Amino acid sequence: MSVMERIQAEVESHPIVLFMKGTPQFPMCGFSSRAVQALKAAGATELHTINVLEDPEIRANLPRYSNWPTFPQLFINGELIGGCDITLELFESGELARMISETQRQ
Repeated sequence: MSVMERIQAEVESHPIVLFMKGTPQFPMCGFSSRAVQALKAAGATELHTINVLEDPEIRANLPRYSNWPTFPQLFINGELIGGCDITLELFESGELARMISETQRQ
């Protein structure tokens, strides 16, 4: 399986996927930490994370897959939502909580 197929399989296998630096318990950058906090505060209980620091192949190829240059990258229902700034904007507007509640009802 190619790295692009691995990325696609991760994104399609889980309703909420965050490609981040570190883990939710030990984030390795402030942006990843803030994205996880926003997701949890918005009600995400089924958060699947991939530590891009542990998988250099995914780290190198995810920006090509998603056409998004930075980390973290949030996918909901297989769709790229964006990075930390967009995640925080969606959280502040209440939209992130709505998106997450829809994934957990399915």
